[in-house]
Amino acid sequence: MNQDHREAARGKVGSAAEATIAAVRDFAERAGALLTAPQALRDSARHQIEILNGDRVAARLRETPLLALKEVAGRGVRLGALEQHGFRTVADVLNAHDHRLQQVPGVGQTTVLEVKRAARTVAVQVHQDVRFRFDPDRRDPAQTQLLATLAAVRSADSAATALHQPLQQFRGQVAPLVADAERAGSRWSMFFSRRSKKDAALDALARLDAILADPQVRGLQKAVHAREQTVDPRSYEPGQLWREYLSDAASVNAVLSTIGGTGTVEDEEAARGFVPEELRQRISAIPLDTTMLTSTLRGYQVFGAQYAIHQERSILGDEMGLGKTIQALAVLAHLAAKGQRRFLVVCPASVQINWLNETAKHSALAAHSLHGADRDATGRRWVREGGLAVTTFGTLARLPADVRDADVAMLVVDEAHYVKNPDAARSQAVRAAVQGSQRALFLTGTPMENRVEEFRTLVGYLQPAVARRVDAADAVAGAKAFRRAVAPVYLRRNQEDVLTELPDKIETESWVQLSDTDEAKYESAVSGRNLMAMRQAPFSSPGSAKLERLKDIVEEAAEDGMKVVVFSYFLGTLELIQGALGSAVVGTITGAVPPQARQQIVDEFTARPGHAVLLGQIEAGGVGINIQAASVVILTEPQWKPSTEEQAIARAHRMGQVRTVQVHRLLAKDCIDERICEIQQGKRLLFDAFARKSEAKDADLRAVDASEHRPEVLDDESVPVGQRVLAAERHRMGLDR
Repeated sequence: MNQDHREAARGKVGSAAEATIAAVRDFAERAGALLTAPQALRDSARHQIEILNGDRVAARLRETPLLALKEVAGRGVRLGALEQHGFRTVADVLNAHDHRLQQVPGVGQTTVLEVKRAARTVAVQVHQDVRFRFDPDRRDPAQTQLLATLAAVRSADSAATALHQPLQQFRGQVAPLVADAERAGSRWSMFFSRRSKKDAALDALARLDAILADPQVRGLQKAVHAREQTVDPRSYEPGQLWREYLSDAASVNAVLSTIGGTGTVEDEEAARGFVPEELRQRISAIPLDTTMLTSTLRGYQVFGAQYAIHQERSILGDEMGLGKTIQALAVLAHLAAKGQRRFLVVCPASVQINWLNETAKHSALAAHSLHGADRDATGRRWVREGGLAVTTFGTLARLPADVRDADVAMLVVDEAHYVKNPDAARSQAVRAAVQGSQRALFLTGTPMENRVEEFRTLVGYLQPAVARRVDAADAVAGAKAFRRAVAPVYLRRNQEDVLTELPDKIETESWVQLSDTDEAKYESAVSGRNLMAMRQAPFSSPGSAKLERLKDIVEEAAEDGMKVVVFSYFLGTLELIQGALGSAVVGTITGAVPPQARQQIVDEFTARPGHAVLLGQIEAGGVGINIQAASVVILTEPQWKPSTEEQAIARAHRMGQVRTVQVHRLLAKDCIDERICEIQQGKRLLFDAFARKSEAKDADLRAVDASEHRPEVLDDESVPVGQRVLAAERHRMGLDR
């Protein structure tokens, strides 16, 4: 230690030294509290849930008539006598003292014991059945407090992830120094200490002063102060909490699912896809690095990511709507955080854009589109810079050799059932890509236990030895037996398996790129100032990307026996879908169909066993009828008013619905769909379009950034919204320059 620093420290012996030590201790304690906040807040949330569930159990027992105990208590128990003397419900019996029950004429000790035993049995069953869900129509203080705690949990998770390393480093650095410097806080202690002890105390004090003066530590103190506000549940305003829940319930419920302690052993086993215990333990032991993930994972999604990491070459076969994409992104984000550089996704053209959007939404990974005119140049940049590249089945084999042969840390094949035919060209291209990758993950929502031969083909790409052991008898024995038998390569969870971790409604935006035919029709419509034709163009031909994506969704729903309702504003779109789906369509509800006939169509749709499709004009089928039989809702184009969409969704997502409702919004890039979404979200027209840089700008005059010459009409709310959107598209395409 420099002698000058030691002399400066000598001048602070006493109260000044005590102040320095106290400041260091205070910040170290605050740092520790911030790092432990995620667990502490989760403990608080778990306690709150237990209270809320206890209240709901008590309410259910107060609503359960005493005679419901008849089957549990057995014959000979005098329930009627108890009921006649005012014990009407199960709660009445549970809350009454034994001697009070025995005062009822004809009721003895044996009857009381049997009735109490039966009541406790029912109470346990009710408690097991109760699953907490937020009720925005009953915004009581207890629910609001839980919302605030969950908001704090999310902030605490983010803070702990971002600040863990510097805070731990600070605490480890100052702990021994504080121990040595304590002597300097007392002049008497210093006076009676040996020279070596004095020097050690002065050196430690000087180093503590230097640490506190370090700009990085001062910045860290400011960061901790800012984060401390957000991890305090009391800092959240109730109205804002509920508004955020209504706008993004999925994120809140994802945090809720990480609280733990609210599920049964069966829930836990189902969330892990009935994987055998020994393998499950090895998989769960992998710590998932989520530093490059920007969304919260549900418990079963964490296990899905851990499974794919541990098994290295596997199939994730979760039922539609359980988030296979985000689980795959969690795997890639984990590998990227560990230093891996390149990842490749191969998918149908109809979901390629969606992969790019989801990557940006849920992760910090750089995404590259290997599709279209710039695919070769973009591919070489991906090879140099790393990140996540997304290409299509049709493009994979046409990529340059140096791109195809790049060292890929993980290959993800979405809709993997597309390569079930080993003789098809795309299957052979995927096989080669799998062989050239360090790891591979196949995604498919098609239940493989119903298609053993197809399953064996897919497994053959990944783990040939396991494929040879696949036995059709395991599938015959049932889904659980099949999953346990193929656990080394296949993980599948169904909605009912993990329903407690899902929101009541899952909304997904499926973005696609216009096909060449649709793009030509769209350009013609814009040139002709035909607003209605512009809205229909993205769904105007049998080769439309939207139609292909819709067919994929319906096919997956059919595999799982789900019913689907499709809404569109346009009759032509519904006719195109009718032609593509054929006999799966029960009927079409339009404005021309009288109310009685509409209900007959709905009744037939409901009564048809298993899968069925109902088509409806959104202005007609979206109001006045109940379609609880449907658990998948598809909106083929965005509507001017979000309320129109919500009203249509509410036909299925309403009281009496027994399954989680999946809502798929089909949206096309670079067209009026983006403008309508901007209107719905209250953004400035063309905001996103001009925020992006186009690499094709120099090659295509229409792509010239004209943001400096933004037409005033776009921001003039006195002009009808349709006219402003038309002006925005003409401006974007350079037609009014």
